Amino acid sequence: MDKVTSFYNKPYAFLNKREEPPKRKVEERIGDFREFEQFLSPEQLHLQVSRCMDCGIPYCHALGCPLRNRIPDFNSMVYSGHWERALEILHSTNNFPEITGRVCPAPCEKACTLEISGEPVIIRHIELQIAEWGWREGYVRPQINPNKTHKKVAIIGSGPSGLSCAQELARMGHTPVVFERQDRIGGLLRYGIPDFKLEKWILDRRIEQLKQEGVEFETEVDVGVDISARYLRRHFHAIFIAMGAGVPRDLDIPGRTLSGIHFALDYLTQQNRQVAGEAIPKEKQIHAFGKHVVVIGGGDTGSDCVGTARRQGAKTITQIEILPKPPLHRPLDNPWPTWPNVLRSSSSHEEGCERLWSVTPKAFLGQEGRVTGIQCVQVKWIEANGKKMCTEVPHSEFELPADLVLISAGFLHVEHGSLIRDLQLPIDARGNIVVNENGRTPILGIFAGGDAVQGPSLVVKAIAEGRKVARGIHQYLFQ
Repeated sequence: MDKVTSFYNKPYAFLNKREEPPKRKVEERIGDFREFEQFLSPEQLHLQVSRCMDCGIPYCHALGCPLRNRIPDFNSMVYSGHWERALEILHSTNNFPEITGRVCPAPCEKACTLEISGEPVIIRHIELQIAEWGWREGYVRPQINPNKTHKKVAIIGSGPSGLSCAQELARMGHTPVVFERQDRIGGLLRYGIPDFKLEKWILDRRIEQLKQEGVEFETEVDVGVDISARYLRRHFHAIFIAMGAGVPRDLDIPGRTLSGIHFALDYLTQQNRQVAGEAIPKEKQIHAFGKHVVVIGGGDTGSDCVGTARRQGAKTITQIEILPKPPLHRPLDNPWPTWPNVLRSSSSHEEGCERLWSVTPKAFLGQEGRVTGIQCVQVKWIEANGKKMCTEVPHSEFELPADLVLISAGFLHVEHGSLIRDLQLPIDARGNIVVNENGRTPILGIFAGGDAVQGPSLVVKAIAEGRKVARGIHQYLFQ
């Protein structure tokens, strides 16, 4: 560890109370799509950094962080006032800390030693403040490698794994070309995450850095349709499949074809486009104003739908989840430092929403071809042969009014389109692309990573995958 100012000068600082970063008031933030979270003051942040204990075995990065961020190190630098060194340490493992500092669920905090008492260090917010300090003070600069290898790498998909891989390859001297079938770069970061959690200018300034470092971008190109797999094999020295897990899990129940039922990502994408200034024809708009909205699925995407519907002026919002309501505290079989399966409430839930647990939809109800409600049933969970199973509770059926239904039941796997078929990539039982420990597929020169390999997961894991695959591609190009 860089011990410019030793943590041992503050042996009891961990006893200070954890202080969460402030949020804009609910009645204010639901009136727009600007970010809801604000910054702690420098004095408040210094006190929070002081709570880091410099643990002998820091599980925060050894177990908690997929990127293996050197958390005690950058905490030490912030505590001692060496912000530039803190930024260097943070960037040594994380390409986009200003993004993970906003949208990561912070598994590092749940592995913090202070989590044992329930008040871990606010690692995510410290990371965010370091990154924003770097941008503000001009220390985030392009890192241009003057020694070019003249090796071209095609990257299919501009989400977090594709972008992190592209940046690493450019800094190694290669020429990455990122193909994106949408009209703008960013993938999930651009279209899947609402602006109230991640305003898109934050993404744009990082993309500009990548361009200056030598990353090339091609938008509105559907690889496998607009250009063939054969073209890629002939014009590039390696290919990285970073398309993500784009196939949503659907509900095969009666009434599914009624209008007014949409996948969550379609809903969120359209709203993000509108925030960006794009005009959506009225007949194609998915809007919650004055409607009874039901969100099916209790995950992060579902809560993003809740926050979006609240800002659009929904009459009521109900979120249903098939799983039972989690406990408030860790159960005995879920000890620290593992990820705690406990009840979480997002900023969107704070803004107003009814949450129903152990509920599953049975049928969509409608009139004149449009959804008007959902028939639901309560379920109970039992354990049989070491597996948890749910069964319907007899006579527990009920109906929910619904003018707009948003299906947020998760994603299955990468799309098995013409590109996957033409490259003859092997697929596992879950529908993910098969790779080795370096992200290399059995097909020579073809790599894959991120959600295309591991299934739907976290932004921070996708960044880690992109960095890992970049190293694998670099090794392959010079083997």
